[in-house]
Amino acid sequence: MQVLRTPDERFADLSDWPYEPHYVDVDDPDGGGPLRMHHVAAGPADGPVALLLHGEPTWSYLYRKMIPGLVDAGCRVIAPDLIGFGRSDKPAARSDYTYRRHVDWVSELVTSLDLSGVTYFGQDWGSLIGLAVVARHPDRFRGIVLGNGGLPDPGDLDALMAAAATSHDPDAFSRWQAVARDADHLDVGRLLREGLAGIDGVRIDLTDAEVAAYDAPFPDASYQAGMLEFPALAGAHGAEGEPFTLFAEAWSVLSSWEKPLVCRYGKADPVLGWFDDYMIAKVPGAAGQPHATIPDGGHFIQEQEPGALVDAILHVVRTG
Repeated sequence: MQVLRTPDERFADLSDWPYEPHYVDVDDPDGGGPLRMHHVAAGPADGPVALLLHGEPTWSYLYRKMIPGLVDAGCRVIAPDLIGFGRSDKPAARSDYTYRRHVDWVSELVTSLDLSGVTYFGQDWGSLIGLAVVARHPDRFRGIVLGNGGLPDPGDLDALMAAAATSHDPDAFSRWQAVARDADHLDVGRLLREGLAGIDGVRIDLTDAEVAAYDAPFPDASYQAGMLEFPALAGAHGAEGEPFTLFAEAWSVLSSWEKPLVCRYGKADPVLGWFDDYMIAKVPGAAGQPHATIPDGGHFIQEQEPGALVDAILHVVRTG
């Protein structure tokens, strides 16, 4: 496996990003050798842990508006960069990236840091990966908060398809998949500002400095294999093969999950803005929780409503 590492100078003096890097070496489950996985570590070492997982094509920079509020409340914040993103190592071939590998890599980071009593927050691919990690290590987690994310249950595809049909643009994600499939390079910061594949609900208002920060992990096209491959990992909705066997394994735990699950979703997002009702209906621990929706909120809800997400995490920290 050829592995690339973004030069440190790409991350110098980023806007609103004062955090020193921290690294854990994680094994390649298929024998390709160890990879260096970056994470932000902020707040008191003995504070309740908040684990924040980003999706695609972002990195832990997405949490810059949430980390200060969590730290001020006494939390120990761990915000990793997925392999292929941010300051983490980047295997150079698209074929190096699989859903199982991502679940294994994040699981190893959780166990290597010996995290416990964790309140987990996930969005986009950070939810599909993170929910499988929670299900693999349920005793390490006190609760779950989701924002514009979810996990399909292969055992209940009718409910999934019915929920997806409520999107105001049901074909949005398939358009993004096509763009990523056919591209050999993407201008990440510009796409986030303009909307991935022209999807308005995936657009973020960013300054030029913030655009540069989202571009920082990718000096050139050779560093983007993970970003370009991610949309294909979802496949078509089905019940056989990966990643659906792993989805089913996770749902064998989530379907009886009694600890808190709180949803805070932006409803202007056509890709995943509909997924909260599905998760609330299927996870027992969602009953009676302070769920909320943001009518004008988009896919990258961390950029738009950080306070609402911090509030949900702190609710779980205090009650979970």
